Amino acid sequence: MPRMKTTTQFLLAGIAGLALSAGIASAQDCTPKHQFNTVEAGTLTVAVTTYVPHSFVDDSGNMKGIDGDIATEFAKRECLKVKAIAVDPAAAIQYVLSGQADITTGDWYRTAERAKVMSLSAPLYTDQMGIYSKEGFKSVSDLEGKQVGTVQGYLWVADLKAMLGGSLKLYPNSVNMQQDLNSGRIDVAVDGYSTGVVAEQKGALGDVKVNVAAPDERVKASKEAAQAAFPYSFNAKELGVALDAAITEMHADGTIMTILKSYGLDGTAAETGAPRLVE
Repeated sequence: MPRMKTTTQFLLAGIAGLALSAGIASAQDCTPKHQFNTVEAGTLTVAVTTYVPHSFVDDSGNMKGIDGDIATEFAKRECLKVKAIAVDPAAAIQYVLSGQADITTGDWYRTAERAKVMSLSAPLYTDQMGIYSKEGFKSVSDLEGKQVGTVQGYLWVADLKAMLGGSLKLYPNSVNMQQDLNSGRIDVAVDGYSTGVVAEQKGALGDVKVNVAAPDERVKASKEAAQAAFPYSFNAKELGVALDAAITEMHADGTIMTILKSYGLDGTAAETGAPRLVE
């Protein structure tokens, strides 16, 4: 019996050794494409805001959303673990500037103002202008002669004001605008396309359809939508090089378009055009 016990121990030790060797081999199989420092060695630390479908932390504490999935894929390609920190949007940028996070997610626009204080990755996708209507309108011309609502703060507001004058009603948020559209107090609404897709998925729009606005000379944002990016520190130049290279690859191999489609978008937002800043 003692001999049997000893043999079993050797067998178990051998199996454990094989498993350990396999684990080491597996870790060694992953070769980072770039060399750069992160806030925590071997980990990509991400300040995650809640802005569905772009950015959120799920019930298991995992980073999700369009930005989240792109960041996770970047980490995978660079052999990094992901550490997601749920933060308020007002604090997210400060997390990066203060060195508590490498990047932040949440449909952050590439703006000239933001570029003064931090670096911005290559464009991930565009934040497309959406037209919400029961008729399924897609053209800016369809807005003429109608009562139109939109949300304050978007890039297209000034152009729509110039075009529609008193026929344009501004709202503080999407919910109030959607309620007025459903009740018939306005005929058409203009809001972010991705916001509308989420509302459709939740059944909040009833028979209202959401379409990406066709390009129109009168509304610049319909032609050149704002580009989203990962903000990162000025000091993290090597990280920026790696981010830009990975994002370029993910556009080329269709990864970003696939991620957009997985959240119900039509995928055309992946066609970002050349990098630009919103002035």
